[in-house]
Amino acid sequence: MMLYKLLANLNRDTIDCEVISLTDIGPIGVKMQKIGIPVRPLKMHRGRPSLRALFCLVRMLQLLPPTVVQTWMYHSDLLGGVAAKMAGDIPVVWGIRHSDLSKEANKTTTIWTAKLCSVLSSKLPTNIICNSKAAVKVHAEFGYNLEKMVVIPNGFDVANFKPDKSARKAVINELNIADDAILIGMVARFDPLKDHKNFIDAAAILKTTIANAHFILCGDGITDNNSQLTQWIAQAKLDGNCHLLGRRDDIAKITASLDIATSASIGEGFSNTIGEAMACSVPVVATDVGDSAYIVGDGGEIVPAKNCQSLAQAWEKLITAGQAKREEFGKHARRRIMSEFDIKTVAKQYETLYQSIANKCVE
Repeated sequence: MMLYKLLANLNRDTIDCEVISLTDIGPIGVKMQKIGIPVRPLKMHRGRPSLRALFCLVRMLQLLPPTVVQTWMYHSDLLGGVAAKMAGDIPVVWGIRHSDLSKEANKTTTIWTAKLCSVLSSKLPTNIICNSKAAVKVHAEFGYNLEKMVVIPNGFDVANFKPDKSARKAVINELNIADDAILIGMVARFDPLKDHKNFIDAAAILKTTIANAHFILCGDGITDNNSQLTQWIAQAKLDGNCHLLGRRDDIAKITASLDIATSASIGEGFSNTIGEAMACSVPVVATDVGDSAYIVGDGGEIVPAKNCQSLAQAWEKLITAGQAKREEFGKHARRRIMSEFDIKTVAKQYETLYQSIANKCVE
């Protein structure tokens, strides 16, 4: 989504973009195509490296050829970096969107890919863009070339993600719940890093004191067909209070409807969902991972990761403080996003870096 937002806000008069997906086009690729960005899939199978795909990518780059190749996350960094070198030593900018390289939070293949990237980081990329200060620290300790790293944070579309009083009523009507319900939400795909189990455990604790709390979850894999997730909900006795909405195209509306937004992640570089909630003037409770505490500032509460008791207590603190206090937090939150993380400002930082690389190529 951050790549999509970046592409949507780059200056098309000076920058011409094309996207090559390692796998298929996918729903985000379709969104890119709708705004005029060509997207071509390599159709690699996940978890299965392919020499055919590598040489296909090399050929694509030779036929274009681009001034700069921007890769996005570890597998793309590795494959794109090697392909750009083979295609004619095209400058590459790696993208790092992650700040947890522990064995508990990652697949073995991901860790080994990141390790190989760390070895090649002095040779392949011209620059390495990290979306958080935490990511810089973690990857420097992992062996990445610190001198090549630059921090460009995620950016947020404050025109799309904004306060919307009608959103709450629409969501309450859709879910058929009472008007006085307290809506606590988390937008995240089903992934161990997002720690939905901790969210559910905290929800069970909160419900013992706040009976009208309702928990809204959406993202890939967040449906009634997810047996693991529904089992956790059933064990927590939250069936009537937990709502699984799956992938949604109206995230701005869902987010703006909330009383409290949450990130329960155990590993995050720079959370998109935190910033989007803050842009909607929704107070946030987030775990202290990556740059989350830096993003939230005075727009919410920060709690330890993997601690359902602390998460439930932070929710209760904001609920018992009352609506007026939550609105005050929300106002601080939106002001912070508008001043520090507007997508137009962030896109300009990418443009400046790309132009600098292009100028050096001319020299």
